[in-house]
Amino acid sequence: MPHLSFDYSANLEAGVDMPAFAGCLASALLETGLFELGAVRVRGFRCDVHVVADRLEQNGFIDMSLRMGEGRSLEDRQRAGEAIFAAASAFLAPQFASPHFMLSLEVREISAPLSWKRNAIHPRIRQMQTGTGE
Repeated sequence: MPHLSFDYSANLEAGVDMPAFAGCLASALLETGLFELGAVRVRGFRCDVHVVADRLEQNGFIDMSLRMGEGRSLEDRQRAGEAIFAAASAFLAPQFASPHFMLSLEVREISAPLSWKRNAIHPRIRQMQTGTGE
């Protein structure tokens, strides 16, 4: 169950297609082969209030956080992080052409005893994938 969230400075909206960026990240998650389609969640949050580095108005950021259920090896968690960071970096190449942009990613493991979930999407997608559903 990967949850990939990203906060971004509002000043990036003029130059970054945020829905397309979210789609890029979802594709990167799935291409790792570590996650099921029905479990993937990507969401972005615009930050209207922010102070970045030396406070220049053109400074911008995207801060990503990947949370996933425990049980995957360190190597798999690193592989997921590297895939996401590479996809994000490629998508955001125009922003890196400017000296006013920063990108970050942190991978966290969710403790199973402290996580509750209920997912009606999994069964539907699994049925579609096996040809037994809608």
